[in-house]
Amino acid sequence: MTDQPFAVALVSGGLDSMVSAALAREAGYRLLALSVDYNQRHQIELAAAGRVAAALGADRHVTLSLDLSAFGGSALTADIAVPKDGVAPGIPITYVPARNTIFLSLSLGWAEAAGARDLFIGVNALDYSGYPDCRPEFIAGFEHLAALATKAGVEGEGFKIHAPLQHMTKADIVREGTRLGLDLGISWSCYDPQGDLHCGLCDSCRLRSKGFEEAGVPDPTRYATAAA
Repeated sequence: MTDQPFAVALVSGGLDSMVSAALAREAGYRLLALSVDYNQRHQIELAAAGRVAAALGADRHVTLSLDLSAFGGSALTADIAVPKDGVAPGIPITYVPARNTIFLSLSLGWAEAAGARDLFIGVNALDYSGYPDCRPEFIAGFEHLAALATKAGVEGEGFKIHAPLQHMTKADIVREGTRLGLDLGISWSCYDPQGDLHCGLCDSCRLRSKGFEEAGVPDPTRYATAAA
């Protein structure tokens, strides 16, 4: 239907962004899928992003290149080992400085240019790695910023930042993806790929595996090592 509104959905290639974008589609939006090649260690996720965007029938899928390895400061963008000992308290070294702020800013720019007023991001604040830019306060703050920082906002057309997974556990997200009929196996979560296998031991692999197990859904992921 051509009268459906557009929404810009951040599609990293991961499980969470896949389900978030699928929920946007279910809500009646046409998808503008945005991925960012920030020279991340796990470049393989960008191939997954292409698969996800295609599976969801996105009207457009744009991959922007923005080399955050020039800044470093994260195990995902610098020569720093990815932790493999389990999810620990505090903000881990896999946190990429201001990543979601940067990604939402890019999404906002595309949304304003395309006449879209809705942005979707797959953050959640329950089963996650402790990143500050996954919290509800951050999402609310960015929505306020969007109203101040754009021509559309100043003219009274506010933007809505949708974070539909915000209060879900990883098991909830797996169940939701299953309800939506998604092939969750085409998504990619691992921070430290071992060839075409998930490593099985990084925080993201552990959270993914735990989510499938607790949801009672068979895990289609191929892991190099099973977490203890």
